[in-house]
Amino acid sequence: MENVPHPARELALIDQELHRMETRRGQLLTRRSYLVTVLARPAAPPPATHATASTASPAAAPPSAQNVLLTLGGVLLTVAAIAFTLVSWGHLGIGGRSAVLTVITLAALAVPAVLLRRGLSSTAEAVAAFGLVLTVLDAYALHAVALSGVDGLRYTAVACAVLAALWGGYGALLGGLRGPLPAAVVTAQLPLLLWSVAGGWTLSTVAWALLATAVLDTAVALWPLPRRTANPARHPSRRAARGLVVAAAFTTAGVALSLAAWSSVDAGTPAAMAEPAVLLLTGAALGLFVARRAPEAAFGCAAGAGLALVVAVGGLLRTVVPAGWAVLGYLLCAVGLLALVRTRLPRRVRQGLGAAGGAVTAVSLPWALPSVVATLLGGATRVTEIWSGVPDGTRAALGVRLASSWQLTAPLVLATAAGTLFFAYRLLPRLAPDIVPVTDVRRSRTAALCGAGVLGWATVLVVPIVWDLPYAVALAVPLGLTAVALALAVRPRGPMGTAGALTALVVAPAGAASVAPLSLATRPATLTVLVTLSALFAAAAVALRSGPVQGRDGSEGPALGEPVRALLACFCVGLTTALVVAASAAAGLPVAGVAVAVLAVPAAVALLGARLREHPVAVPVEITGGAAGLLAAGLALGSLPVLALVLALGGVIAAGTAVRVERRRVAGYAATALFVAATWVRLGASGVSVPEAYTLPVTVAALAVGVVRRRRDPAASSWTAYGPGLAATLAPSLLAAWGDPHWARPLLLGLAALALTLAGARLRLRAPLVLGGAVLALVALHELAPYVVQVVGALPRWLPPALAGLLLLGVGATYEQRLRDARRVRRSLGRMR
Repeated sequence: MENVPHPARELALIDQELHRMETRRGQLLTRRSYLVTVLARPAAPPPATHATASTASPAAAPPSAQNVLLTLGGVLLTVAAIAFTLVSWGHLGIGGRSAVLTVITLAALAVPAVLLRRGLSSTAEAVAAFGLVLTVLDAYALHAVALSGVDGLRYTAVACAVLAALWGGYGALLGGLRGPLPAAVVTAQLPLLLWSVAGGWTLSTVAWALLATAVLDTAVALWPLPRRTANPARHPSRRAARGLVVAAAFTTAGVALSLAAWSSVDAGTPAAMAEPAVLLLTGAALGLFVARRAPEAAFGCAAGAGLALVVAVGGLLRTVVPAGWAVLGYLLCAVGLLALVRTRLPRRVRQGLGAAGGAVTAVSLPWALPSVVATLLGGATRVTEIWSGVPDGTRAALGVRLASSWQLTAPLVLATAAGTLFFAYRLLPRLAPDIVPVTDVRRSRTAALCGAGVLGWATVLVVPIVWDLPYAVALAVPLGLTAVALALAVRPRGPMGTAGALTALVVAPAGAASVAPLSLATRPATLTVLVTLSALFAAAAVALRSGPVQGRDGSEGPALGEPVRALLACFCVGLTTALVVAASAAAGLPVAGVAVAVLAVPAAVALLGARLREHPVAVPVEITGGAAGLLAAGLALGSLPVLALVLALGGVIAAGTAVRVERRRVAGYAATALFVAATWVRLGASGVSVPEAYTLPVTVAALAVGVVRRRRDPAASSWTAYGPGLAATLAPSLLAAWGDPHWARPLLLGLAALALTLAGARLRLRAPLVLGGAVLALVALHELAPYVVQVVGALPRWLPPALAGLLLLGVGATYEQRLRDARRVRRSLGRMR
């Protein structure tokens, strides 16, 4: 025997391992000596960390304590002053009152300056806030005592203006305070609004007051700061106040323009529209001015200005045109606004104007939506009036009535929106660079062009219902649109590329779904439309290009792939099924005959699948053919013999499909199920009510298959081989036996269950043993139940509970033994197959 490795090599390895063990042993001994030494030393007191804290606390305590004391003192002083002013006011004369007010207010406003110099900023903020509250109390006291005859709202407006000015100056003087300047900004928003309300307010007066406030806020926001106060470190409230001013300007201007827009909607004449229009144009001018002076807010201001321009000019047009043309007027104003995009305005301003025009365009589309929905879904009303005759025009064919304004303006609105999107497609390269990535620009352009295509398709689609064209035109228009869409889908070229093809694949089925029910008015129309649609989708599925899509610039886009071809093929199968149904009905066949005729579709699909084999289109098409088979079964529900025939023919088709290796499993199961269902339906049609007549053939066939499988695979479980077949008969027979008053069925079922139980125990097969035993127990329970009920009824009422209690006690006392028995039974069953 030869050593592996070589003895010399093995000896060297052993020596190395012993050396490492000696080294490790030395390290552990050294560490052990150190730990023994440490444990032998006396315990040292813990470090005196509290001493450090105690020595450090006096240095930190005075400032914090001082801040707390000063804050509490300021609060108490202010509360005392307020209480004295309100409670003891009547005990002083005019001079005393004035002196008290002056002293308290000046003291409260002067203390923060001292506190800031000593570095107590938080205390200064608190005292300053109380000082500002005292100024409000001073204004209230002045009105209550000296100016009680002045109108309350007017006095409040003036007081707010004065207080805003005083607080602003105070905050500018004491730059270390953060509260006065924001408080001044908030208070400054009230004077003009309160003054307009005091003078008998209307929407216009309130809007003018808010817009004037917005102008003042804008002036303050754009006013440059002095160099000596521009340092944020020395004046921390500057940035917060400026941000608050900007927010206030946007808010007041937005509310003012919203009120003006509401007034313009209510205006019925050009004269009534004049004031809202002037207000809107003023707001638009303010927005454009701010957009030119403040580049960081250019987009939002320009967008708001654009919306104000559209509402103003569109509102004037609305008062002079018919009611139905108002939306088109606003939309044309938005188109004119988009023309400003090509001017020399700053880029962000042009983008804001373009966004405003796009928003108006998007809002105008719902106006045309009823016409589009009526065209797409109105044909469904023909389902209840199939082949009733040629209708008198498109509207009668669709069975809908639209308002004249919608009928006249819907195509114009859709066409204008489509042109707007195409215009945006052409302008995006000039607007978007340096703002968004090039890839986003391409996606946006593609989306705009696809949207323009969809809107153009909708424009042509609604023309027949708008002009109430003849019925033939109502059929020809969606058919032509579907043909064009499918042509674009199968041969995508130009700038739209793959996205355009996918868009065409969306609108083509929509057009087909709208024209198919619309054609139900006459037999020729139905057959012609269905034949045309089937041919179009079949040709598209065959002609679809699988390679990359060529763009206008020669670039290649991603290929559409086989899923699109499968989708087209499925639509073709569905339309062919509808054509078979219509042709059969036109030939005068009854519903049962139509059901048999529909089976031609799954049969043809099965033949086509045999040719396609592993092609990706095969599976979706065969599933659609199966759905046609389900339709045939549904049509045959009214006649059981015909239903049995349909199921049997479906089983033949499935069995023919199962000849193919790749479909053998699924189609084989389907064929078996269809044949069994056909047999059951045929038995039911013949009046057979015994369940075993339905289940025993299935059980015999299933058990034969199980025996063959067990011979080929001895390791197969008995549940897989015999379980389904046995359950197919045992379960229905057990249900029938429980409801059978006679003794023959329970007796035969019990004998069969006993035989199965013995066979399962003898052959060590789990499925026959468990199923047979369970059925035998249930049959015995069914047979013994009446006697048990009689015995229980004869016993005293307390005896059954007592017996149940004793049983539970016994089981509990021998729980471990019962558990061991259960485990032994489980192991015995586990050893079976």
